[in-house]
Amino acid sequence: MAYSMTGLDEADKVLNDYPFAVILGMQLDQQYWMEHAFRGGHKLLGRLGHLDTAKIAAMDPEEFKAIASQTPAIHRFPASMAAKAQALAQIIETTYDGDVTRLWNEAATGKELLKRLQALPGFGAQKARIFVALLAKQAGVRPDGWEAVAGDYALDGYRSVADVVDADSLAKVREHKQEMKAAAKAAK
Repeated sequence: MAYSMTGLDEADKVLNDYPFAVILGMQLDQQYWMEHAFRGGHKLLGRLGHLDTAKIAAMDPEEFKAIASQTPAIHRFPASMAAKAQALAQIIETTYDGDVTRLWNEAATGKELLKRLQALPGFGAQKARIFVALLAKQAGVRPDGWEAVAGDYALDGYRSVADVVDADSLAKVREHKQEMKAAAKAAK
């Protein structure tokens, strides 16, 4: 299955061609529209000419921040997210020898995958569970026990970016999120 979550064919192609763009998009998916977050790799590829984690990790942080902040920026908070993105590239380099797919392909269990993801900058428990579900549902990465660690995100439905495969499913996920926020607000 091919990723189709940005609303732009060229940005979806980057997600499909560059695994680092997928995990970067997930990292950027906070306080920002999800389809725009997942366009981050496309923006960086266009500006840098690559998504080589070794080169990104070695860049001067101020230079990388300036590139990430160019209009349109990779995030609504480009400076802080550029620092997290560069830290992510550094971890991929030092821990996985520059091959981001090792992060998920070498995880023997869902618990191990979740632990690896939570060790990344910007990946709390919920985001890590969503990314486990995204990998399982859209990339076929299903280590033993992935459903248990992904929780409700493993279920069929429209709960998160893991369920976004086109514009219609994006609208359904957005509707679900609005319903959840309204329910939480009503519960207060």
